[in-house]
Amino acid sequence: MSASSAALKTVRWIVLSGAVLGLGTFLWFATRPPPLTVQGEVTANRVDVSPRVNGRVAELRFDVGDTVGRGVLLAELDSPQLKAALIAAHAQLAVARADFDRVYSTRPENIAAHKADLAAADADVVLAKEVFDRQTSLISSGSTPQQRVDEATRNLETATRKREAAKAALDLVIKGASDEEKALAGAQVKQAEANLNQREVDVAELALHSPTSGQITSRVAELGENFSAGAPVFSLIDMGDLWFTFNLREDLLAGLKVDDRFDVTVPALKSQVIPVRVTMINVQGQYATWRATRATGDFDLRTFEVRAKPVQPVDGLRPGMSAIAAWSARGR
Repeated sequence: MSASSAALKTVRWIVLSGAVLGLGTFLWFATRPPPLTVQGEVTANRVDVSPRVNGRVAELRFDVGDTVGRGVLLAELDSPQLKAALIAAHAQLAVARADFDRVYSTRPENIAAHKADLAAADADVVLAKEVFDRQTSLISSGSTPQQRVDEATRNLETATRKREAAKAALDLVIKGASDEEKALAGAQVKQAEANLNQREVDVAELALHSPTSGQITSRVAELGENFSAGAPVFSLIDMGDLWFTFNLREDLLAGLKVDDRFDVTVPALKSQVIPVRVTMINVQGQYATWRATRATGDFDLRTFEVRAKPVQPVDGLRPGMSAIAAWSARGR
């Protein structure tokens, strides 16, 4: 065999080996599972601000896009019915307190009048006793008939009973109303105070305050519009508390635990890479009848919600933005 034939054969083997190697590499990459990525989104707490009472919108102080602090007055409603009820509650409390004072008070004029009646009754008793003693002494000597003695006895008894009645009337005036009437008057005052407090709370609810700091994302109300209790007027999101939410099958959770860290990419922020920390792993609710896991073949897999918060605050991050994370074929 000539040298040229041997060289040609060597070249052919080299080319064939390279082709086989290239084909093997291609087949390896072609059959290799693609890189696993999961997609989530940015989420924030949303708060709907709604009145507890019915009313008409009288003033709106903010609009969509405004940032407000906690406790800031957002809007005011007007309700003539609630204001009239508040006035009536004040009047009812005044009546209850007046009746309470009447029950517990004792007029000096009444006491003085009953004391005068008691003094007159005492004088009548003294006079009747003197007449009785006189007739009693005369009957022993036969100077007066028995009839006079009987009349003196009856008059003394009558004067004594009148004195007892006058004393009881004076005691009653000094004491005032009965214990039951006083208890009733006190209970009526407390009831009127509770009713007034409820009316004051209702009127105070006409002013809508922000329950948290955040940005207004929705305003449903217009001036002059009637709103029922519980109907949302504003919607707020807390821009200071944002997190990423991923919905993952349970077979992708292998080894994942709270406080683990990984990186996510946010396309809306020019694919900025953001390190995050897992804060919650929670199973999603089942809204259909549960079925038993199949004994053969594929299995019924649950979906879990994974929450992860940015390790550092991120400028420009907003709810609704997509987030992509390379999952490194975890659990596959």
